[in-house]
Amino acid sequence: MEPVRDYDVLPKGSSVLCAVSGGADSVCLLHWLSRQKDLTLRAAHFNHLLREAEAHRDEQFVRDLCGEWSIPLTVGQGDVRAFARQEKRSIEEAARTLRYTFLFRTAEAEGCDLVVTAHNAGDNAETLLLHLLRGSGLHGLSGISPKGNRLARPFLTTSRAEIEAYLEQHHLPHVEDSSNAGDTYTRNRVRHQLIPLLEEMNPGFVRRLTSTIPRLRADDEYLNTLAWQLFRSAKRRGEDLVIPARAMADAPAPVASRAVRLLLAEAAEGDWDCSAPHIEAVLSLCRSQAPSAQVSLPRQLTARREYELLVLTHEPAPGPLPPMALHEGENPVPGTGWTVCLEGPPWPGLVVRSRQTGDALTLPSGHRRSLKKLFIDQRIPRLERDTLPVVADGAGVIAVAGVGLDLRHPHRGKIAIISKERGEEP
Repeated sequence: MEPVRDYDVLPKGSSVLCAVSGGADSVCLLHWLSRQKDLTLRAAHFNHLLREAEAHRDEQFVRDLCGEWSIPLTVGQGDVRAFARQEKRSIEEAARTLRYTFLFRTAEAEGCDLVVTAHNAGDNAETLLLHLLRGSGLHGLSGISPKGNRLARPFLTTSRAEIEAYLEQHHLPHVEDSSNAGDTYTRNRVRHQLIPLLEEMNPGFVRRLTSTIPRLRADDEYLNTLAWQLFRSAKRRGEDLVIPARAMADAPAPVASRAVRLLLAEAAEGDWDCSAPHIEAVLSLCRSQAPSAQVSLPRQLTARREYELLVLTHEPAPGPLPPMALHEGENPVPGTGWTVCLEGPPWPGLVVRSRQTGDALTLPSGHRRSLKKLFIDQRIPRLERDTLPVVADGAGVIAVAGVGLDLRHPHRGKIAIISKERGEEP
């Protein structure tokens, strides 16, 4: 029996925590690990409380086995059914969550470098087929990773036949989980029905699939590396995450989709499991010719275009400025970085407000243009336009922050709009 060697899953000198259910695979793994001279070994068993007397039998078997082999053991348990109801998850998913939470906590408490599990070549083939049935991309077709996230799986290229031969050679006992015999769970149906059929149609199917998975994983890792390079071009703008939209649009689709996944996870501070429609919506936004489009996403996240930029933000769209009367001198406009300076006393109808339909300015050239066209000419993002103070009276617009004065308005010389941040004055 030759465990995984290509990935250096068990560095010499490691302290490892072996997950032991009592089944054939985990007993084989525990025995094999106990014979490795360059590892420090502990064991852990989690009782899912799903099979009543049989579950307690398994726990006692592991206790007796570890006692006989003088391997330190930590035992935990959790009510999987109650957790599944509470979290609205399947029994399989709930069991996996509780089990790995226990294993990682135990490893940390005991000072172990790695949690080691007994996933074998058959498990890897089952996982790939399950992902294929669900329509997964290349990442799902890469199967189970031999290592990562403080996990190691040295038996991923070891067949079940090799494991059974090892148990027989060393006269090792084990217990059988009765739930593995039924076809209630999808994985069991894949194991008992689909894989035997594929082996019948193409003898050696699992063995060949096992040799293909590392090549698929290598392709996926290379694409992920390119995606990370693209992701690193994103910058923080306050709390927002910003990246050139063209960089995303021009990237090959397999790289761009992975980069979007990284961006969404970063914007959501890791609390994100985005779906394919979310990724495609963001990519369509990057490829769009619309300079101010946006997409609403889960977690109260919004992806929007600001001309050349893709912006991921949790900030809601700003509303229009409430009308504000002016007094002589400086008038800071709340919620903006702008201050309106009025020379002399105010006159009737003078107000600061947001833009309105029909607003226009007369330019130095003598031409009159609408604010909408001026904002577009100056590439001011749509969501910022309502936050730019407009000074107006009964005769029309006098001045617009960041844009300029109306050259024909009789009171234009009495108004200035300044920004201390930008150092601008129209």
